[in-house]
Amino acid sequence: MSSWDDASGPDFGSADQPGPPPLTMEERAGVLDDLAELEVFRTLLEPTGIKGIVVDCPDCDEEHHVDWALMQANLRQLLEEGQTGRHEPPFDPDPDDYVSWDYASGYADGIAAMAEREEPGGDGGRAGKHARDD
Repeated sequence: MSSWDDASGPDFGSADQPGPPPLTMEERAGVLDDLAELEVFRTLLEPTGIKGIVVDCPDCDEEHHVDWALMQANLRQLLEEGQTGRHEPPFDPDPDDYVSWDYASGYADGIAAMAEREEPGGDGGRAGKHARDD
């Protein structure tokens, strides 16, 4: 028998402790919006080589590189349990493979604006280059 056999494991608290309070309707709506946005970001950015989102962590003052699937799982867990668990970060991520939420949002907005301009009648009220009064 070694000293490791006697050592008690980490104290994760009582299993009877209540979890976090459930999300408010407003918080749930925000998380659902985030999930929808994340899917758009992934659809647009993953084909360009972007692997996920970089998040500034207020607990450790470091950036966390979170791939698309893990970010989606975190948001779903937040919806279901009211909090997210800790996850192992990727090993030695390349920061160039991840973008901030704000960058992804701006990118998506730019793509949407471009698509709107290319749609017939999507010129925002301006006459198109082929619309002339003769």
